[in-house]
Amino acid sequence: MQKTSFALLVAALQLASASALAATPPVADAIWFNGPIITIDDQHPKAQAVAVKDGKILAVGDRQHVLKNKGPATQMLDLKGATLLPGFVDPHGHVSMVGFQAASANLLPPPDGTNNSIPGLQETLRRFEQQSPIPKQFGVLFGFGYDDSQLQEQRHPTKADLDAVTRDLPIAIVHQSSHLGVLNSKALELAGIDASTPNPEGGVIRRVDGSQEPNGVLEENAFFNALIRIFPKLTADQAVDMLSAGQKLYVSYGYTTIQDGRSSPDQVKTAIKAAGDGKLLADIVSYPDILTPGVKQLMVAPWYHPSNQPVVYNQHFRIGGVKLTLDGSPQGKTAWLSQPYFKPPQGQDASYAGYGVVKDADALAIYKEALANRWQILSHTNGDRAIDQLLGSMRAAEQAYPGVDVRPVMIHGQTLRKDQVAELKQLKIFPSLFPMHTYYWGDWHRQSVLGPERAENISPTQWVLQAGMKFTTHHDAPVALPDSMRVLAATVNRTTRSGYVLGPDQRVTPLQALKAMTLWSAYQHFEEDRKGSITPGKLADFAVLSANPLTVKPETLSEIQVLKTVKEGRVIYERPAKVASLPPPFGMHGDPSLPVPQGIRAVAQGDGDLGPALDVIYDRLAPVQP
Repeated sequence: MQKTSFALLVAALQLASASALAATPPVADAIWFNGPIITIDDQHPKAQAVAVKDGKILAVGDRQHVLKNKGPATQMLDLKGATLLPGFVDPHGHVSMVGFQAASANLLPPPDGTNNSIPGLQETLRRFEQQSPIPKQFGVLFGFGYDDSQLQEQRHPTKADLDAVTRDLPIAIVHQSSHLGVLNSKALELAGIDASTPNPEGGVIRRVDGSQEPNGVLEENAFFNALIRIFPKLTADQAVDMLSAGQKLYVSYGYTTIQDGRSSPDQVKTAIKAAGDGKLLADIVSYPDILTPGVKQLMVAPWYHPSNQPVVYNQHFRIGGVKLTLDGSPQGKTAWLSQPYFKPPQGQDASYAGYGVVKDADALAIYKEALANRWQILSHTNGDRAIDQLLGSMRAAEQAYPGVDVRPVMIHGQTLRKDQVAELKQLKIFPSLFPMHTYYWGDWHRQSVLGPERAENISPTQWVLQAGMKFTTHHDAPVALPDSMRVLAATVNRTTRSGYVLGPDQRVTPLQALKAMTLWSAYQHFEEDRKGSITPGKLADFAVLSANPLTVKPETLSEIQVLKTVKEGRVIYERPAKVASLPPPFGMHGDPSLPVPQGIRAVAQGDGDLGPALDVIYDRLAPVQP
């Protein structure tokens, strides 16, 4: 009897001890406090503190509740009034190519560069040739980001303009849309382009008026093919260095998940090598170009998992699906429209409406293949005629594979018509829109591309919301800098460079725009269960901002600075106390903590959808083994 009583007492004590242990909250590695916390969680939209353990969010709520997780070793992280919110999830950009900007003369117009005239652009190229070792090392002088819509002359530079810089060295400059470019005479010669060269399918060689002589301006496939011929071969380490430089620029703007939205096979292999070398700070998700040979062989584990399987990153890298480009750039006037351009480009008549790049039968075959293999597919469609092609092809493909949902994505949709929105919803095509265009090219759309009426509704975010759909909003870097606050400001305000509000009825609230950059972007990538909101159990991916975007005046949103970027509880970027400006033509951001690719001996001073223009660079990389 005594033994039985003793055993019962021991059991009771063990049960009490276990209950006490169970009631003891786990000890946090860190607790963030003393600043506004925007959770992007509709159930608990605000909090006073956040506890983190093992790279995940442990607790969120009022300070007293979260402090129950404080232990002797818990790091207390004082926000000092700064704002904490989820890390930004990049819904569309091209991180592999952002590093290329560091190896090129900065030809961007203000506010990202200084080039607003052809003489100014020429001077930028001359200084880059004189001050940078890269042109001599590459044997080619590259420039990136010129924009004819922002030049005083309102035209593209020509080979004659570039010949005035130098005739001895090949020059190739890339339009900001990356769907066009200009070559000087030496570069045209190397590319094998002369008066007898016909236009390639899906491309145009512009000619000197009254002759067949090339004037240096090349569109779409004509430009991409020329780049392949003139770009030097890079080593694997040089490619990784470029990727690293692009990644560091992204994380400086608060991005913790980064997209490589149109990768070549070699770009994928470069990212795999960077992951294996431990050089990825943030998560990178790649969408290789389905039209490029060798892509299908990459769509296997461990890098790719079908859309009906859990998302898996290997050392911060995965392949998310495939990319298909159906047309070009509206600001470059190569997007495929259903109605003619307001002002046709040089050499075209009043009926010109751009052009597609994939035949209907080929597009249908690709969408069927994507559904059959459960590949998520991203479709570049700037023009509404290209969107029609997407809708028709996907409708037919789903009839062949009913019930297969790969969460397909429409990239850009800049001229999306209201009647097309309902079809997107019916086909479960997710819209990733580009309202940042309203700032950079809104005036150009009104005055030259689409005209005043059609331009009002580019990237129609409110039409999508009114249909009960989510959307994402992107920067398409390096078409524009991956500036999260510029994306936010443009989505909320839709204010052009001149101060005109383009489509006021399409504006959204700051909270809706933040959701489009966090939780809805995570949803686009099948990652809403682990990212996009500050919710217990999700990854501790954060951005720390200098001000609260929900309370500042909307017109000041672009002035907010990213102070820190946190990936799984680890600070991967911290803004320097003082940021020095780098002299043009070098540097895309002016932050000396973000180095250029060392492997290519880049500048010592610092550092549309993106079309295939820059992607062809990576086709010249040395083979990289995963």
